[in-house]
Amino acid sequence: MIMTVAQLEQELEMMEIPNESYSIMVGGLPNEKLCLVKEETWQVYYSERGNKSGLKVFETEAEACEFFLKKIQRYASK
Repeated sequence: MIMTVAQLEQELEMMEIPNESYSIMVGGLPNEKLCLVKEETWQVYYSERGNKSGLKVFETEAEACEFFLKKIQRYASK
């Protein structure tokens, strides 16, 4: 299945991941959040003290969404 941002948001809701732990399609550098944005490319990073930490760049929405979901599951299980 090819995941979209809308499907990712639904999945996060079903998993009861707190909204304050992530930022999707907002951009900028919100503090202490896992972020997914579309600039020239799809980007997933952890925003921390004004820095993009662990930046990963993807060509497609599906790749970025799948990576984001795996990453947030790891944070949530801590």
